[in-house]
Amino acid sequence: MKLPLQITSRNVSLSEAAEQTIREKAAKLDQLCDCIMGCRVLVEAPHRHQNQGNQYNVVIDITVPGSEIVIKREENEDLYVAIRDAFEAAKRKVKEYSDRQKDVKGAEGIPLVDMEPTPE
Repeated sequence: MKLPLQITSRNVSLSEAAEQTIREKAAKLDQLCDCIMGCRVLVEAPHRHQNQGNQYNVVIDITVPGSEIVIKREENEDLYVAIRDAFEAAKRKVKEYSDRQKDVKGAEGIPLVDMEPTPE
């Protein structure tokens, strides 16, 4: 990553272990594709329902050349499961982006029309 990882929490305090987990998963994501320019992770506990307990959302915003990949997963009661699910989805999306870029770059060298005149 060209920009440092940004970790933000809203309505929840992150433990050192949770932050370390996020850093490790972001590093693995960066190894998957060298096109990642930056990554922002938001961990939030949006609602406090009396019967359901704490629910955690993890939003990952990945900046790649010419685009942004945003991952927002469903709420989960376990913070680490929410982090895992969000990064698994991010891994799939980054892989799709990387594969699309390889297809586009690979096709540039192929001429679309035969430029040589046909002999008559």
